[in-house]
Amino acid sequence: MTSSTSLDENLPDRPGVYLMYDSQDTILYVGKAKSLKKRVKSYFRGEIEDPKTRALMRQFHHLEYLVTDSEKEALILESNLIKKHLPRYNIRLKDDKRYPYLKITREDFPRLLVTRRYEDDGADYYGPYTDVKAVRKIIKFLKPVFPLRDCKRMDGPCLNYQIKLCPAPCSGQISKEDYQKQIDQVKLFLEGRYDDIKTMMKEEMLTSASKKEYEKAAALRDQLNSLDDILERQKMELNRNLDQDVIAASADSELAVVVIFSLRAGKIMSKEDFIMEGLSPGVTGEEDSIPESVYSAFLKQYYSGPRQVPGEILVPQLVKDEKLILEWLEDKKNASVNLKIPETALERSMVSMVAKNARIIKDHQKEFKSALLDLKGYLHIPHLPRHIEAFDISNLSGQMAVGSMVVFEDGKPKKSAYRRFKIRTPGPDDYGMMRELLERRYHKLARDDESVGEEVPDLILVDGGRGQMNVALEVLRSYGIQTGVIGLAKEYEHVFVPEVSSPIILPPASPAMHLLQRIRDEAHRFAISYHRKLRSGEIEHSLLDEIPGVGPKRKRNLLKHFGSLEQVKKARVDEIAQVKGISTSLAQVINQFLQKNNQNLK
Repeated sequence: MTSSTSLDENLPDRPGVYLMYDSQDTILYVGKAKSLKKRVKSYFRGEIEDPKTRALMRQFHHLEYLVTDSEKEALILESNLIKKHLPRYNIRLKDDKRYPYLKITREDFPRLLVTRRYEDDGADYYGPYTDVKAVRKIIKFLKPVFPLRDCKRMDGPCLNYQIKLCPAPCSGQISKEDYQKQIDQVKLFLEGRYDDIKTMMKEEMLTSASKKEYEKAAALRDQLNSLDDILERQKMELNRNLDQDVIAASADSELAVVVIFSLRAGKIMSKEDFIMEGLSPGVTGEEDSIPESVYSAFLKQYYSGPRQVPGEILVPQLVKDEKLILEWLEDKKNASVNLKIPETALERSMVSMVAKNARIIKDHQKEFKSALLDLKGYLHIPHLPRHIEAFDISNLSGQMAVGSMVVFEDGKPKKSAYRRFKIRTPGPDDYGMMRELLERRYHKLARDDESVGEEVPDLILVDGGRGQMNVALEVLRSYGIQTGVIGLAKEYEHVFVPEVSSPIILPPASPAMHLLQRIRDEAHRFAISYHRKLRSGEIEHSLLDEIPGVGPKRKRNLLKHFGSLEQVKKARVDEIAQVKGISTSLAQVINQFLQKNNQNLK
């Protein structure tokens, strides 16, 4: 998987799935392609006729993609990703929710629930199911056969106990051991062992008939017919219990990338990629030549966290310390685990697909490293700038100033480390605002306190020319911090460095220039988005709340009807009067007030 803030010229000419994101990392669209290169490029050629696609591209910021072996596999993966993420610009099921699971909770007296959230909470999950009605029918069937509690608080026998739908563990009517037996039987049912259940129901039906309890017998007959119908329609879902992780790597003398696809209930649910460092020299990119230690180290580190261990793990080759690792995984899962090399054509195809993704990611990682080496050479800095922090200021004529800090590691954004600041320095004072921003960021590092848990970046980039760069140098020197500092002036894309009178002019097409521009633009985007958010909140408060006769309820109705304050401002009096609770006279007051304050809204 790779990402880009613009069209990536290195997209592979292979089938796969692409995910389009906005600037807030929200997935806007998931699509499949016979050729990722051709399909994605089509979004950037000429005028787009489709209004929906035009709206999508107005919000588009960057993309990610996954390579598959065929267009058919891309279609299946696209479907699963759409179900999982529900992107705004994809055609979705009307339900617009995740598919449901059956969940047996992890409690002293477990419950059987329907849930749409799959969590790592130690509970047992079955599904997902495409038909929620069928799931509820299963629960409805199970309740009289295996009565279980469904209340959140065990605070005394309830009506369900009276009608024999609950064994009342709250009042000690059933022991924990006997209750667990019923839970075990429910699990067997959900795992597909239906014959015993049906036999029990038929015996109960015959017994009821012999006692002339015809109504009960008829109800059991209907339940049996309903069960047969449910089992026929849900057979595939109930039997697709394949939980599998597929792992493959690509490596050379510089870099190793490991990719893992997680299949749950037979569907690809997620993909993760990891960089492995510290390999021995001479490693090649061929899958069969990767040392066993690479997979061994990955398995031990990956599953040591709070991750679910599947029933089967596919790896391309033998793994070092396989027996010990397998024993550890089985202890962690508390069940058998199959660690295997692919044997069938399908298994080999899956591993091959994952390996292709690893190779492509590795190649892109090398490109990022190439850009960092290029930058190191141009700037004459002693270390590879793997950790870069960039800063930008956004304000409106010196008012409502905000600052942003973005972080790039190994040439890629690390959004979890981004920070934003409300600037207190009165404006307009660009240098003073930048000074405050940098002081607030780096004063903790001056303490020499290990509890801070942060390291000095390899390079600091400030948006601006020599003046902003000199401010950064003064702040860092006052704290005794030594690291690389540069300023990037947007007008001519000049790079200012300390102790050099003339700016450095990097080749426009160089990897180093592209990387600096991307980092600077990301810092600017992050600052602007925060500034707009603050402005929007202040405008809504200062104007709508100040209009006589407009209280919180009418304010909500106005914003709900028009969508934004900007649209309220553009509305005519008769349009405003159509809003619930707004009379014609009040609409005139609102219109006149907003028009009078029009300049403040801009």
